[in-house]
Amino acid sequence: MRFTKMQAFGNDYVYIDAIHQELKNLPELARFVSDRHFAIGSDGMVLICPSEKGDFRMRMFNPDGTEGEMCGNALRSVGKYVYDHRLTDKTDLVIETLGGMQHLTLTVTDGLVSNIRADIGEPRLVTAVIPVVTELPEFVEQPVQVLDRTFHITAVSWGNPHCAMYVDSVADLDVEGYGKTIEHMTSIFPNKTNVTFVEFVRKDYIKIREWERGTGETIGCGTGCATAVVAGVLTGRTDRKVTVEQIGGPLFIEWDEKTNHLFMTGPSHTVFESEIDASHIIG
Repeated sequence: MRFTKMQAFGNDYVYIDAIHQELKNLPELARFVSDRHFAIGSDGMVLICPSEKGDFRMRMFNPDGTEGEMCGNALRSVGKYVYDHRLTDKTDLVIETLGGMQHLTLTVTDGLVSNIRADIGEPRLVTAVIPVVTELPEFVEQPVQVLDRTFHITAVSWGNPHCAMYVDSVADLDVEGYGKTIEHMTSIFPNKTNVTFVEFVRKDYIKIREWERGTGETIGCGTGCATAVVAGVLTGRTDRKVTVEQIGGPLFIEWDEKTNHLFMTGPSHTVFESEIDASHIIG
């Protein structure tokens, strides 16, 4: 079985063509290709599948074998995968995900995708559709006690819940300590959540560090960057067009006031391609 490891300024995912081959035992396969079993250092597995609603369907699995809903970085790399591997010649794509229908615009340079703009849709702020335990209609800048500190938190969802936590500096923050604690604060977030720690440097420039539920700190997260910008706009800390600096590199985020959709723009690159013998799982 051939796989491609790709990075989109943050997450490393393993991409597998599930159009031309039948795959079985997907949770076991996801665990097998994760860094726990195959030492390829992935944040998870992404399957490129046929779709009756869009151009392709994206299925995303975490390293522990559970299926996720949507990740902005994983989504952007799907566009590079399907174009560079000649599964399509279109540069405007509709991708079906568990989090909804997503739209990609590809920039092609010398026959390969060099940049991807992803429309990840409307931020969902209403607590009725976000798994947050609160009597408030919107979980925006709410004080929450985590260990020895009180953080102001905003919860946002595009199909996978994130919360932005505001800090003075992300450089020396105990990301693991606070991230792991809030991940398991089921009294507020009953199904666990991803945590984006946000430092507001300027109106058009912020820094983040991301704690991903069940995985740990990542070098970046597209949806986490988007969450940080939404939180910043709602609380008057940022503009609607912001450069977000993460460990994996910068990502440009724009929240369109007319459509209320949020766009993330940035490159994606192939780390390597290889083959593995997974016949005992998919056979």
